[in-house]
Amino acid sequence: MPHAGPSPRISFHGAAGTVTGSCFLLEVGANRILVDCGMFQGSKTEKELNYRPFPFQPSSLDAVILTHAHIDHSGLLPKLVKDGFAGSICCTPATMDLCAVMLPDSGHIQEMEVEQLNRRNERRGRKSVEPIYTAADAMATLVQMRAHPFEQWVEISPSVRFRFWNAGHLLGSASVELEIGPGTDRQRVLFSGDIGPHHKLFQFDPTAPSGWDYVICESTYGDTDRDDPSEENRRNMLRDEVCLAARHPDGALLIPSFAVERTQELLADLVELMDRKKISQCPIIIDSPLASRATEVFKKHSRELENGDLLRHAIEAKNVRFTESAEQSKAVDNIRGFHIVIAASGMCEAGRIRHRLKNWLWRQEGTVLLVGYQANGTLGRFLEDGASTVRIQGDEIAVRASIRKLDVYSGHADGPELAVWIEARKPIRRGIFLVHGELPAIAGLKARISASLPGVAVIQPAIDVTYELGSREAVIASSDKTLPRLSASQVGRADWHNDFQTLVLDLQDSLVKAADVKARNVILRRMRRALSEDN
Repeated sequence: MPHAGPSPRISFHGAAGTVTGSCFLLEVGANRILVDCGMFQGSKTEKELNYRPFPFQPSSLDAVILTHAHIDHSGLLPKLVKDGFAGSICCTPATMDLCAVMLPDSGHIQEMEVEQLNRRNERRGRKSVEPIYTAADAMATLVQMRAHPFEQWVEISPSVRFRFWNAGHLLGSASVELEIGPGTDRQRVLFSGDIGPHHKLFQFDPTAPSGWDYVICESTYGDTDRDDPSEENRRNMLRDEVCLAARHPDGALLIPSFAVERTQELLADLVELMDRKKISQCPIIIDSPLASRATEVFKKHSRELENGDLLRHAIEAKNVRFTESAEQSKAVDNIRGFHIVIAASGMCEAGRIRHRLKNWLWRQEGTVLLVGYQANGTLGRFLEDGASTVRIQGDEIAVRASIRKLDVYSGHADGPELAVWIEARKPIRRGIFLVHGELPAIAGLKARISASLPGVAVIQPAIDVTYELGSREAVIASSDKTLPRLSASQVGRADWHNDFQTLVLDLQDSLVKAADVKARNVILRRMRRALSEDN
């Protein structure tokens, strides 16, 4: 019998023990294929990985397969191209259209934020820094993108072919079916991408074939049982939040939201509620150039969407405004009377929502409605966890606004829905990897599915670990001598930067509340003593 050659290998270079930074390297013989190339978000420790070299040679890759356009899946593609990748980036047509607006926007944000940082660094006597990539780098990346429709086989080499299946998460989002290996030794591997929930406003339910050797499955909400409301109940819940916020006639409802899909869903529901007189008419401002451009992409593809007619109607509503320029955005702060502002980013980490928060967080008339997942270490998570004071762009802001949460617009399936999706993919013969989740979520999903997969390994990969996809089971590659860029204890959680900011705010709070100057001096002496003891 001829030697079958080495087993295929998979390396988890992101979204392992954490939600963001999706990046999986698949090696099949001489072929090297990357599935996703996403940006890390969350703590500064994780975000610093965006600036470091890739743990592989970009020029050695044959192709990239992109599951969807969200930045935590696509956001480092311009860096990959800049660092030498010259192959094709394969995706669905709608994903390509969304990347055409999202990646240049990401480059522009980096240029703008680095410019601001360098001004501060110059005043502090620190070195200047460079953006990860520029808008021009992003535009150059788009030339390498190739669109492929759902359910159509694409051959990368005689040993690798793939096709896309609807993942139900976002316009154009896909699960990726791969057949890898030579001849009769082929294995079937499925990357879930991000799986959407049932009854999503614009997306049809996810689908994919059954019968796999290996499945790589997301687990963002693996430990969560959401009450998935009907369309009517979801709108009623949104109605209640708007009415609560509108009790302040001069207030504002701020909704930090991902610019792509979440914003469009919220807009459609708000306009529908106003049309049906369930909430009062008021200005709705979409304060995001990216959301404006993404909305045009959704409009272009609206006939591919469920309820696409609702979105087309909402876009044209008279009380809906889209801001483009910085001047238009700044003018939002001058609006009088109750109004609703939807602005990126969804985790409050960048973009115009931070300016709106600086203007409204300290005011009791303001309401912040969190409508999506807030990763550890993000400003959104601190607000969700009840912080009384936060720092935004170096300024200390008291939190007096009402912080609300409405988790019915998630683009991710919850634990039971993920378990149903996995059940429909059976038989899974050799192993399932749980990725794209923090450790409690991964553990929760593992507990849900282990009993229904007897004899099948349920694996929680760590970042930068490589597995051989053997004919019986996956094993950590014995030849892998590379050190992980971060230890497992450094991903998916708040880091020392977050602890430091909390300490500074706690110290300031203690000094303000101290009875007199003597009490303040006692606090400072204790702090100095603690620092001298550590040194």
